[in-house]
Amino acid sequence: MRWRLMHSGKTKTNHPFAAFVLAGGSGTRFWPRSRRARAKQVLQLDGHHTMIQQTVARLDDVMQDHDVWVITNDLLRDIITEQLPGISQERILREPESRNTAPACALAAFLMERDDPQTVIGIFPSDHTIGNVARFHMILRAAIKLASSGPKIVVLGVPPTRDETGYGYIELGAAVTPTTVGGEAIPVRRVRRFTEKPDRARAKAFLRSGNYAWNSGMFLWSAQTLCDAVREHSPAMAPLLEKIAAAWGTPEFDAVFAEYYPQCESISIDYAILEPRSAKGETASELYCLPADFAWNDLGSWAALYEYVSETRECANANVIEAEDNVQIESTGCYVYAPSKTVALVGVKDIVLVETDDAILITTRDGSQDVGKVVKVLKSTGRMDLI
Repeated sequence: MRWRLMHSGKTKTNHPFAAFVLAGGSGTRFWPRSRRARAKQVLQLDGHHTMIQQTVARLDDVMQDHDVWVITNDLLRDIITEQLPGISQERILREPESRNTAPACALAAFLMERDDPQTVIGIFPSDHTIGNVARFHMILRAAIKLASSGPKIVVLGVPPTRDETGYGYIELGAAVTPTTVGGEAIPVRRVRRFTEKPDRARAKAFLRSGNYAWNSGMFLWSAQTLCDAVREHSPAMAPLLEKIAAAWGTPEFDAVFAEYYPQCESISIDYAILEPRSAKGETASELYCLPADFAWNDLGSWAALYEYVSETRECANANVIEAEDNVQIESTGCYVYAPSKTVALVGVKDIVLVETDDAILITTRDGSQDVGKVVKVLKSTGRMDLI
């Protein structure tokens, strides 16, 4: 049985809906806490629950039955299974090889198409935070309603607050008829084009124009719509995924998955589907954007985590410190993670210090975007024990 979306926990809609949580990333920018076998999505970065637990809980709050799927990898499957006991193990899929987001999203569509092509599929990253969950539920209901109304692709676009170069951008087109849920008219814009991670000058121009949104990585479409898009724009991938979907529920599934999935092109859903779809033109593309105005944060770096935590809890001297004890002297704007140590900050500003059993990271908040480079160096020197 599929989840059917509910209004305020009482009135359900008639749109079949399946949620797919993408959880295969390695979270290299959160090294040394994040490792291949214990990546960002399974860490408790901002509270008592892990990122993936929070993601599923947000979905579970508005669903009637259980039909959430997780797509991850061999290294993370066991810990994710442990952290999400409410999800049946057969719906926690292990990619035999990482192939980026397009094959993962498309696999979800081909699996659902065999059962009910009109099922609306929601794609959700496993490692984001959402501050206003009630608003998220409202926008999600609107997105499902819109995606179920025809061959539409719906993306949730975050209103930008700065000239960020680490996110993809959505150029917004004409406004169309709002989607009404719970008595509220949710604005809908067509999409003109997608731009992947611009340089600083372009990001500043996008922000000034007021006509762009950040790409949240949350998409909704019917199984039929995405399958048809894959057949059109990635024709080599479609038959491979059809064979995998046909084997679902049989003893041969693991072997078929392992044989055909690595043959899929390693490509993002943006490049494989969204960009060629947008090239059809603003009207013909049937791409739509709803506002992700629910305090979204992808926690993409230690600096982003610092900013998120400092905004949501009281922090002495604007320092975020997770330590057994601490002393602060003329220090401000620092992030420190050393849970078993007493930490003294003396005359420092905007530093990041993260300690684990086998490694220590020292950088600045500005430099924290480059922490992933450490993982590349460690890999190139054979220090697989540290990644």
